[in-house]
Amino acid sequence: MKIWIDRPFADLDAGDHELAGPAEIDRAGAHAVIVGGKPWTAELMDQCPQLRVIARTGIGFDAVDLAAASERGIAVTNTPEGPTVSTAEHTIALMLAAAKTLPRHQHRLRQQTGDYARLATGLELDGLTLGLLAYGRIARRVAAIASAIGMNVIAHDPFVDQDDLGDDPAGTTLVSFDEMCAQADVVSLHAPLSADTAKIFDADAFAKCKFGVVFVNASRGGLVDHDALLEALHTGQVSDAGLDVTDPEPLPADHPLLNRDDVIVTPHIASSTVVGRQRMLTMALEQVLLVLDGGEPTNLVNTDLLSPYWSDLEA
Repeated sequence: MKIWIDRPFADLDAGDHELAGPAEIDRAGAHAVIVGGKPWTAELMDQCPQLRVIARTGIGFDAVDLAAASERGIAVTNTPEGPTVSTAEHTIALMLAAAKTLPRHQHRLRQQTGDYARLATGLELDGLTLGLLAYGRIARRVAAIASAIGMNVIAHDPFVDQDDLGDDPAGTTLVSFDEMCAQADVVSLHAPLSADTAKIFDADAFAKCKFGVVFVNASRGGLVDHDALLEALHTGQVSDAGLDVTDPEPLPADHPLLNRDDVIVTPHIASSTVVGRQRMLTMALEQVLLVLDGGEPTNLVNTDLLSPYWSDLEA
């Protein structure tokens, strides 16, 4: 069977199945696709009459029309463990860059303004509080790193209980959304994008935060009202921001977020280390092979296709 991958690849073993790269696209002949974050609509699925599985190289699956996939008997899988390390490290990098006001220092140096030390307003993070929106795999690794540099960690996640954390190495305390905003010196977003979380950080949310909060988002751009973020930056409610995700994505060159020295923006590449990319491709391929070889994938997203479907398929 043919497996189409939307990017160049190497060192992947598909057994008896055929791997095809982006230059060899043949949707009509594809039994499986391994894809990133580009939309997969019902119309696109209809161009793939033999398609049995869409494997996402990452955690988020908001770009895939799950209902359409289920209607067509197409499994959708993800790689929840794949981007954890790379994304967590990138989040910490954004946090440090924003907290230490590195873009401002670079701008001043390029402008040769002088008086650099007096104008420095960077934070010492030791002893400050990091607030995490959601407490999944990436957020927990961020928490462990932040704890190691002396930060106190709190998190808001309505799907996690304090008892579930056990011996959490970061000693994270779960709090309400309002408490997280009010207590955190740094806020970092790690929630999936859904109807409940879309623009959860709007003007009201920013107003609940400490004045001068550092704001980091390496999750989904749609979690943030960017007009509200710009206003919060203008007033100083947010002192500095580090963003790997935006809405739209990528930002156009004239977008105001790209022209501020209190914001650092990277183009949704937090998980895209050399090791991270290969790990996600390998994990996505593992899910594809489970499906094509008649098994049940371990990271099935559209869970309405559970066991009865696989039994019928195998028969």
